[in-house]
Amino acid sequence: MTEAQFNEIVDDLMFSIEESIDNSGADIDYENTAGMLTITCEANGSQIILSRQPALGEVWLAAKSGGFHFKLDAQSIWRNTISDEPLIEMLTDACLAQSGEQVNFDF
Repeated sequence: MTEAQFNEIVDDLMFSIEESIDNSGADIDYENTAGMLTITCEANGSQIILSRQPALGEVWLAAKSGGFHFKLDAQSIWRNTISDEPLIEMLTDACLAQSGEQVNFDF
């Protein structure tokens, strides 16, 4: 996969995450700048950060629970490089843990 293809896939991922947050009605805000999506839980100000790492072909997630790396698998699912857990599940869990609100991500 070229860097341009990777960036297009991650752009779609970030947009999908933003739409899911908007549609959830949760008191969660986000800012997408310079290839990084910062999700802020308004109740307590805690943040979840997703960043792209094109040289490695990874997306990184930083949350209170820790830092995690994800690669796209053959079925187009972003999976944790250590535990194989899908990004969609880990991001859902992080949002619930940090904001107390459920966001149903659709990517």
